[in-house]
Amino acid sequence: MEHLNITLRAILPELILTLTGITVMLLEAFAPGRKVRDGLLTVAGLVLAAGAVLGLWNEEPFTAYSGMIVVDRFRLVFTLVILLATLITIFVSWTFLDEEKIAPGEYFALLLFAAVGMGLLAASHDLILIFLGIETVTIATYVLAGYRRDDLRSTESALKYFVLGAFSSAFLLYGIALIYGATRTTNLAEMQRVVSGSLGSAETTLLLAGSALLLIGLGFKVTTVPFHVWTPDVYEGAPTPVTAFLSTGPKAAGFAAFLRVFSLTFVPWGATSAATALSSHWVAAVTAMAILTMTFGNVIALVQTNIKRMLAYSSIAHAGYVLIGVLARDWAAVAFYMLVYTLMNLGAFAIVTVLARRGDEKVLIQDYAGLGFRQPLLSFPLAVFLISLAGFPGTAGFVGKFWLFQSAWGAGFPALVIIGVLNTVVSVYYYLYVVIVMFFREVREEIPPVTLSPSAAVTLWVTMAGVFYLGLLPTRVFQILSAAQTALAGLR
Repeated sequence: MEHLNITLRAILPELILTLTGITVMLLEAFAPGRKVRDGLLTVAGLVLAAGAVLGLWNEEPFTAYSGMIVVDRFRLVFTLVILLATLITIFVSWTFLDEEKIAPGEYFALLLFAAVGMGLLAASHDLILIFLGIETVTIATYVLAGYRRDDLRSTESALKYFVLGAFSSAFLLYGIALIYGATRTTNLAEMQRVVSGSLGSAETTLLLAGSALLLIGLGFKVTTVPFHVWTPDVYEGAPTPVTAFLSTGPKAAGFAAFLRVFSLTFVPWGATSAATALSSHWVAAVTAMAILTMTFGNVIALVQTNIKRMLAYSSIAHAGYVLIGVLARDWAAVAFYMLVYTLMNLGAFAIVTVLARRGDEKVLIQDYAGLGFRQPLLSFPLAVFLISLAGFPGTAGFVGKFWLFQSAWGAGFPALVIIGVLNTVVSVYYYLYVVIVMFFREVREEIPPVTLSPSAAVTLWVTMAGVFYLGLLPTRVFQILSAAQTALAGLR
């Protein structure tokens, strides 16, 4: 058993989340409908998991379970982002569960199981574990997307998500099989050594075909063009808190896996023909994907009248920005941007959730007309989140984009930076349009005042404080993430 290197502390955060999820689910089965009890247990599980992550912070980087799991600060940073996204989603969902009469225990358990899959993705050092992590996340989120079983749009979105997700999983698995055929390993570090060595022409062809299929599978998970088609319909049909969750946590985990594969294996330092071919093909493919993703997402978001669809297309555009950081191989910049995006997007979706009513969701942008004067405690934070998403100075969105673009410029991608800046300018129009509708358009219909629940108030204030803190005083977080980047480099 020694060669397996079984070390429970390497998976302690995921173990805590799993046990908490099972406990919450069993309690729901025997004593259903106790939202406060299930919610407190879920929050306690997330806090304990975060404590376990911090407990591993000062450990020297190591691998466990035959090299499948890695413990380094890069993994720990992404795990903290995932836990934060899950925790905020719990708060966003609190009132929503009552209004939609949704069983809280099963819902919270599914969020925890999705967090387990995301944590495994961030910790993956092996293609098999990446596949298992993705499947764990997607199976839980399939159910969450269709959680309102009496709602046709919710059921339709879950079905679309399931069918397209199954196709992407098939691409991913077939790609892994071809790569194994070429390299005789699924471990990323071993694979990098093989690719940097000598490979025959047959193995090189097999490796290129496998890596292309792998890119398709990963592209689907992080919603990049042209593998994004499921995103707008699923985001629109899923319950709003689930949409918020889908746009942040799973995306952060997907990019963590993307970075591991891209930086460790397919853009290696070797100078062999196989390494050079693989590296150049991946850089070209990811560059094209980044340009298409940014441009398509922003242009289509311009014409959206539904705020959930607008945020869905903007989410696609933000995936394009993150790909710039992937190309620059600046893991710290990507981690920072995912943290920032989690705060901005969950904050915006929290307000969309608060304004929604059972059976009559206020999701048209025109429904927000006059909100600035009728509901200043909701309209001001929403304006802050939208301005930050657009990348205005003084907000976290500006600092996140600046770091990504600066890294890409230094890494030799000036054209990509220029395209990214132009896309940012385009995005200003549709984000500010919502702000203008809120503050400068007359009320279309009288809507009863919305009472802000304590959980919604905590969510808004925490996310807004995060947006301002990371926008004005990001230095300390820069230092922590830069250390995480150094730790990953040291693992090699």
